[in-house]
Amino acid sequence: LGMAAPAALQRSVVSPAGRHTASLIFLHGSGDTGQGARAWIKQILNQDMAFQHIKVIYPTAPARPYTPMKGAFSNVWFDRYKICNDCPEHIESIDSMCRGLTDLINDEVKNGIAKNRILIGGFSMGGGMAMHLAYRFHQDLAGVFALSSFLNKDSAVYQALKRNESALPELFQCHGTADDLVLYSWGEETNKMLKSLGVSASLHTFPNLNHELNRTEIEKLKSWIVKKLPVEAPKTN
Repeated sequence: LGMAAPAALQRSVVSPAGRHTASLIFLHGSGDTGQGARAWIKQILNQDMAFQHIKVIYPTAPARPYTPMKGAFSNVWFDRYKICNDCPEHIESIDSMCRGLTDLINDEVKNGIAKNRILIGGFSMGGGMAMHLAYRFHQDLAGVFALSSFLNKDSAVYQALKRNESALPELFQCHGTADDLVLYSWGEETNKMLKSLGVSASLHTFPNLNHELNRTEIEKLKSWIVKKLPVEAPKTN
């Protein structure tokens, strides 16, 4: 028997208030769920992160054994040998999830949303996953955001970009200087590497912010989202 098709990812969706012309995929951090990430942002903003024309999708990673938790099951996008930036990537699990998330992107395209009207990003591991997905497999997306995230030193993303000739999605990165799980220096190094490989990347630094999200950061992210996915003027015949 061939590989079974991966089950569609569970997702929590915030529908646009008006006509749907763009989509945003937000990937949660390790051990969380789409519902959890949505609730966290809602708590910080006192309302859903919602837009007039952009559908916001919060998928949930399937549960799998996670090595940093001694093999306990966790909702993670991929496995890691350990949480560090100078160990090898667990490429099999990353690639298999890239296939599952590609299905999610394709669902939006089937709904009539062009690839350059889709943004992908996330928090922590979710941001790392988004960078793999966009820079290795979907370089025609509107942009990528990575909040408190990093790539390993010899990431497959860097290898892919060394061979790349085409235009790349812009990266919006945020990181707290007090992050003791994903060090600020790891985020900074990721930003420098991607810039050196031709990515237009910004890094927003949040003094004293730990491994978490805050309101200023989400407001900045929202402004960037609307800049990358502006409201489309209605077509006149």
